[in-house]
Order: sequence, then structure tokens, then C-alpha cells
Amino acid sequence: MSRNHIAEVDHNNLSSDEMDLRALTVLIVAIPALMVGGAMAMGLIIPVPEVGRDYVQRVDWPDQEQALSLPDVAGPDDPDRPLVVIDAGHGGRDPGAIGAGVQEKDITLAISLALRDELVRDGGVRVAMTREDDRFIVLAERPEIARRLEADLFISIHADSAGELSQVSGATIYTLSNEASSEAAARFAARENAVDRLNGVLVESENDAVNAILVELSQQVTQDAATEFANLIQREGMGQIRFHPETKRSAALAVLRAPDVPAVLFESGFVTNQGDRARLTTEAGRAVYARVLSQAIRVFFARRVET
Repeated sequence: MSRNHIAEVDHNNLSSDEMDLRALTVLIVAIPALMVGGAMAMGLIIPVPEVGRDYVQRVDWPDQEQALSLPDVAGPDDPDRPLVVIDAGHGGRDPGAIGAGVQEKDITLAISLALRDELVRDGGVRVAMTREDDRFIVLAERPEIARRLEADLFISIHADSAGELSQVSGATIYTLSNEASSEAAARFAARENAVDRLNGVLVESENDAVNAILVELSQQVTQDAATEFANLIQREGMGQIRFHPETKRSAALAVLRAPDVPAVLFESGFVTNQGDRARLTTEAGRAVYARVLSQAIRVFFARRVET
């Protein structure tokens, strides 16, 4: 008797109870997998318990072709005035880093609002925010908002976590790394390919190689400006806010990849450090951050006028 025939006989000899048990086993295995897959497809947060802690897997929403909602612009009603877009990191279903019950998304929004109010109060600078409340915004939309508004500067505000290393503290300023900058420029050129304007230069060549070179040159100008702004934040903050020993870093951060808007990511401190947390969660502490960033922004724009 063949193996296949034996298997067939065994299967046919199963009782109805055994068949029901097999079917139930399949459902027990399949249903959680289907639920996880569905949650991932919908962009939901999936808590994954491991070694006594909750780790979170964040899944971006699927790409959808829809009109990007642009925020209001505060400040002078003069399009010639410089425009800064402030991006409060995380939000909504994405809390960001957490330390002693404090969520990064709340800190970033509070500092961003304080900075906006400081700039509007002093006048001369237009301001827009990617979010003004606790809402989730797809990562790629944040720098795109700055591009659509033709912003002159983009600053994304965050707070960090060092896990169990509670002694780690201080602010850090990130700019886009050179490798990531070249990659972003190439991707942008490939996507746009036809007509666009970067740093005042019309990119309309039908030659992909020419477009890539023009975009990369534009991105280099943008990166130089971003580095200058990072230096100004460090200069204005000396003696006022605490900086991490490695104050300035570069990384392949998606939120900084707009090829024609100078952009920095400002990590204001560590929610896992008691001292940083105290500064980040008090009105007086946030006012210092707002004052430092506001002054750096004004000096940056003043230099642009001079040149």
C-alpha cells in the first residue's frame, strides 16, 4: 500500500470530534495572524510584550492620493516676510519617547507652540505649524508641508530617550547626512523629473542626469544653510540650555529630506533624564527653549537678507 493511500485511509478514519479539533486549531492559529495583518495594513500601533516591557511597532499608513491639508500661516500678512515651519514631532496614536509617564508628543507640541508665540509676538517672521494639537501626521507629509508653503526654514522638534541610562541628558541638533542628502536628491529628481523650482532655479530639463545634478546642487546649498542654522542654535543656546556632549550630528532622517528647504531636527533633551524632564515639562523651562530657537531663527533670516 502506498504512503499516499495510507494517509488517505488515516484521514478517512478520523472521528468527527477529531476533525472539529483540527478545524479549531487552524482557526486559533489563523485568526491572530489575520488580526495582526489587518492592523498593520490599517497603520495601527501593535504592542509587542517582550521581557516584561511593551515594545511598539509603528506602521505608516498606506500611500493614498489625497490633497495635502496646509496649515494657516501666523504673523505678518506679507508674503515677502520669511516663513518658518515648526514641526512638533509625533502626535496622535504615536506618543514618541516616554519617560516617567511623560510623552514626547506632549513636550514637542508645548515647545513648538511656545516658539510660535515667541516669533509672532516679536513680529517680522511668518510661522506655520505642521500640527497645533494632538494629531497624527504621516512622516512624509511634514517636510512636504514646508515645501508646499515655500518655507524658508523647517525645524522639527523632538525629545529623546536613553532607556535605562537615565544619566544621559542634553539637547542635540541633527542635520541630514551627506550620503542621505545625495540619495534624497536623486530620489526627488526621479520623482519630479519635469518642471519644478528649487532655490529659485527652474528645473525643466528632459534629461534625467541634468535634473539630478541640478537637484543635488540645490540640495548642497540647502544643506549648507541647515548647517549654519544648527551652528546658530548651538551658539544662542550656550549658557541657557544644556547640550549633549555630541551637540551636532547628521543622520538619514526622512523629515529633513526636502531638497530646497533648510531643515534641522532639534532633540530638546531626554525624557528619561530627571533634569531634562523637569526643564521640558515646565512653562519656564520651555520658555528658555523658545527664546533660544527664536533668536537663532531671527539671526538666520537676518543673515539671508544681508547676503
